[in-house]
Amino acid sequence: MVRRFQRELSVAAAYAVLLLVLLCASPSFFRSNQFIATLIAAAPLLVAAVGMTLVILSRHIDISIGSQLSLCGIAAGLLAKAGLPMPGVAATVVLLGGLLGAMNGALVAGLGLPSIVVTLATMVILREGLRWWREGEFVRDLPASFQWFGFEQDAGQWLIVGIALAIFVTFAWGLKYLAAGRAVYATGSSPEAAFLAGIRPRRVSFAVFVAAGALTALAALLHSVRFASVDPNAGIGKELTVIAAVVVGGVAISGGRGTLIGPLFGVLLLGTIGPALVFLGAEAHWEKALQGLIILLAVAGDAIQLTRRAHVGAQLANH
Repeated sequence: MVRRFQRELSVAAAYAVLLLVLLCASPSFFRSNQFIATLIAAAPLLVAAVGMTLVILSRHIDISIGSQLSLCGIAAGLLAKAGLPMPGVAATVVLLGGLLGAMNGALVAGLGLPSIVVTLATMVILREGLRWWREGEFVRDLPASFQWFGFEQDAGQWLIVGIALAIFVTFAWGLKYLAAGRAVYATGSSPEAAFLAGIRPRRVSFAVFVAAGALTALAALLHSVRFASVDPNAGIGKELTVIAAVVVGGVAISGGRGTLIGPLFGVLLLGTIGPALVFLGAEAHWEKALQGLIILLAVAGDAIQLTRRAHVGAQLANH
């Protein structure tokens, strides 16, 4: 059991060590409510990471989620400003995210294009389109019902965390116990074998992109309601954080292996690195460099593990 969840346990241990270092070197991190603020900020990233986990498990990648998050956040602000009630805002934004995901899914699953190429293109198109449309202008003068969903700050914060955890638990359960979850694993492990087992890999690939888009839209809403105005650049760089959290959490970039527990701790770890650098007196710009290094180490670790398995398999076949 320990060996099966070795990556998840190692990420949890790294997070615990980071908190211990902060407790010893900079206890003000916990006294200033920064720790709670870090958890609140990590909640939207966790929702986006759930969607990214589905995509990577199916042997794909989506690097457009940062642009999707920015666009959906702006859409949420404009809809709320236009007078649409928050339940309507949430439903419309999630639908928009699903449509953006469907666009990626149609190109990847329908036309068979590489997901990294497709999502790189849509990332640039959405980002530059939003830049042309908004010209960097924030959405301001939002109604009182928007920030923290109209609740007091404390209640709104824990509502955001509760929604994120509910999404996490639901999809973790579904991946383990539902046929749809097993289909995602089967498609990522071997599309050919999945097809022979009666699964349609292209439909699965399309579905995971739609789900990832909808979850990214929900993440955009959870992120946006934390502020009094909506930043059109809020999603820039978020794709790196989310992908790093998923990969370092043990979800194999080659697909078919991993759980949602790892990305949970990955989100907490990476979400704490930035504030931790500030409290420890280091330069904050090292955060992105550390995230890139973490991705590189995680992918290299997976490659080494696959090479060892192939070597062991070849030895067994020879005997």
